[in-house]
Amino acid sequence: MNNKEMCPYFRKDDEACDVGVEHISSHDVMMIITYCNGRYRECSNYQLLANVQDTCPSKPSLMTPPAIPKETQRAHHKAVRRVPPFSVKWPSTVQLRAMTAQYNESFNYTQENTTMTDQIKNKGLTVVLAATGINLALGILYTWSIFKGAIADSIAAGGPGAFTWDKASINDPYAVACLAFAVSMIIAGKLQQKFGPRLTCIVGGLLVGAGFVWISQTTNYWAWILGFGVMAGMGIGFGYSATTPPALKWFSPAKTGLIAGTVVSGFGLASIYIAPLAKHLLATQGLQQSMLIFGIAFAIVVSLLGLLISNPPEGFVPQGAEVAASAAKSSSVDMTAAQMLKTPKFYILWTCFFIGAGAGLMVIGSAKGLAKASMGEMAFLVVAIMSVGNAAGRLIAGVVSDKVGRANTLTFMLMFQAALMFAAVPVLGGSDSSPILVVLLVSFMVFNYGTNLSLFPSFAKDLWGAKNLGMNYGLLFSAWGVGAFVLVRLSQMMVVKTGSFDLSFEAAGIMLLVGAGLSLTLRAKQAVAEAPQTEAVLDEEYDEEDLLVD
Repeated sequence: MNNKEMCPYFRKDDEACDVGVEHISSHDVMMIITYCNGRYRECSNYQLLANVQDTCPSKPSLMTPPAIPKETQRAHHKAVRRVPPFSVKWPSTVQLRAMTAQYNESFNYTQENTTMTDQIKNKGLTVVLAATGINLALGILYTWSIFKGAIADSIAAGGPGAFTWDKASINDPYAVACLAFAVSMIIAGKLQQKFGPRLTCIVGGLLVGAGFVWISQTTNYWAWILGFGVMAGMGIGFGYSATTPPALKWFSPAKTGLIAGTVVSGFGLASIYIAPLAKHLLATQGLQQSMLIFGIAFAIVVSLLGLLISNPPEGFVPQGAEVAASAAKSSSVDMTAAQMLKTPKFYILWTCFFIGAGAGLMVIGSAKGLAKASMGEMAFLVVAIMSVGNAAGRLIAGVVSDKVGRANTLTFMLMFQAALMFAAVPVLGGSDSSPILVVLLVSFMVFNYGTNLSLFPSFAKDLWGAKNLGMNYGLLFSAWGVGAFVLVRLSQMMVVKTGSFDLSFEAAGIMLLVGAGLSLTLRAKQAVAEAPQTEAVLDEEYDEEDLLVD
């Protein structure tokens, strides 16, 4: 404050300051000082007192007020007695803050504020990159199809140390992992609210590592159910749930789809490097040793990257997230889970998510197998193409939904997926199908499936706010777990009964059309609700799972 002019009579005599001692509270002392520093020359009492004083320094020092001769002091007191009572009231707290902000601008604090904004922006980018890296590691769930093949070979070979499971039970650890994944999203959402996303993510990494280390030491069926299914499944859910919500909170509502799509695309891309790495380790180290290596590696990677995950400070407003723009884009408030469960939109979205994710999962696994068969020795390309398609669906749907709206994007994707399901009956069911046509069809199916995993976390933020996003999206994500468990099992029953996949594709197509109809209803309700809205509202994890079931 040494560079600011200070009223030489401030605090000299209470009656000499037009602020009025009766209106000053201890809470406002600092604001009063700032206010008086900036306007003392406008003070009517100051002008009167300045006339009494022979000389008035142009820049009095805050620390060393000018010495006033005794003669001048006597004249000063006489002048004070001649000052009539004043009726000026001290400004309200809101007015005072506004004046203080305006005053601070005159002292060129712009550069300091710009530096702070840049730091906040960089922190948001760090969170997004760390979250994407965590999902690239948690995509190890994709390797189950490879592990399943190794277990089947061990059962067939027999001998000491071999797996002795029932062949019909080989997929059980994976099915349990899917359920644990979905359930743990809810638990992790609550954990985030209490302890933050960093601890939640680290716990997830340690659970994945512990589960894989355990199963590396045994071939027991129940140990694999608990180690891979429960522990690793929950660890993946914990880590996954702690990535998208904090990343979204660092950016404005206009970028919700882009950020959600970027973060969850990591999970979709994981199989590009995990699948060949798993095959190499199985060939050189064996199944048990491979589990140990994966467990230790991903526990370290997820935990270290988790240290970079954090929510923005309380009261943080993302750059570009102006109140008016937020109100125009969203009808959301920060709802708790209990409040969210009372809204019809939650159940509409839950049903659409159940259909979109479940219908995709019930056919993607079989389509993948048929595509591999048609590609022959080039089958490895199918895995890479499907992974890219899955990740691209998440990213592109997020960006497009920012431009044309979530409901419009969801409706189009569900209808497109339904058309692909019906087209799959003659294409994938024929014996002379073109390999190129098969790969294109399957890739688009996976692309559409991936769109669900960026659209629904964006919906959750739009409608119910960012504050409780972890918990709210965890509840919405339960639709993915239930859909995967129910519809995949239903698909298998249809295949056993009919001997083909045609009925599964047809059933999936019909369900997707129903979902598209529901999304139209959602869009109509949004339009009606947002039109009369005049209040400013806060705007908008994500999601995850592109598990391919064989």
